[in-house]
Amino acid sequence: MRVAHLIMAHKEPAQVERLVKALLHDDADIYIHISTNSAIEPFEYLKLIDHVRLIQNRLDVRWGSYKFTKAIIESTREILQTGIAYDFINLISGQDYPIKPVDKIHKFLEAHIGRSFIYDEPEGSDWWSHAITRVEKYHTTNFEFKGQYRIQAFINWLLPKRKFPLPMELYGGSNSTWWTISIESAEYLVQFFDNHPELRRFAYFSWGSDEFLVATILMNSPYRDKMICHNYRYIDWSDGGAHPVILTTKDLAGIKASDCLFARKFDVQQDATILDRIDKEVLGLATYQDKMSA
Repeated sequence: MRVAHLIMAHKEPAQVERLVKALLHDDADIYIHISTNSAIEPFEYLKLIDHVRLIQNRLDVRWGSYKFTKAIIESTREILQTGIAYDFINLISGQDYPIKPVDKIHKFLEAHIGRSFIYDEPEGSDWWSHAITRVEKYHTTNFEFKGQYRIQAFINWLLPKRKFPLPMELYGGSNSTWWTISIESAEYLVQFFDNHPELRRFAYFSWGSDEFLVATILMNSPYRDKMICHNYRYIDWSDGGAHPVILTTKDLAGIKASDCLFARKFDVQQDATILDRIDKEVLGLATYQDKMSA
């Protein structure tokens, strides 16, 4: 059983390095996409680590825009084109961190070969009650120009509601971006995007498509029965904002009690101690301070 970890990153090379080293395993390769709106040079040294590759087809990732979804799809394509026989592609951000030892993560996945783990809610859920505007309205998030939101409001006043371009039930959720999917599902996903230009055109003027497009495609696919509605990510949305809470040492008890494999988001500028404690108390790794004093 072999895993390809796909990390979407744009800042904090040292934090990304720490994540990479926590994921190292003989049966895993790590691919890192660095957005083109970030300098690549500070991250170049990461490819010197065994089993680590930098994604070559870098895209400009703008939060909430289709560009982020496209970067995920194109990075997945690049992994598939290596021809390496992976069983899973695991999508995480540079601000994620494992909360189970890497051997346990691999054993868990080995016990679920052919399955995919992605959180999704069907149409009619509480999330869709407000997220439906992502589908029904035009969004200019892919662009950046003066007065764009006034123009966006005018377009939505002038034109009728948009309709999803394919006869599909919609699925998605605030936790749907980050997933672990089987290689068969990954191949289907990339091919589906290639075969449906009308979907790409539609997504270009949507918002937050990363939280519903992949889930919608896979939940309407021949692999639907292989989907497990749990992405095994520990994420705290209790603040009710557009971004999850930054996890700190006060969250350690919840992290330890969780059945999840990964947690997010962490920010070493706000609290690096939490990662030290996860290393020592959860993963059984030497902490940064231990290494420095050795």
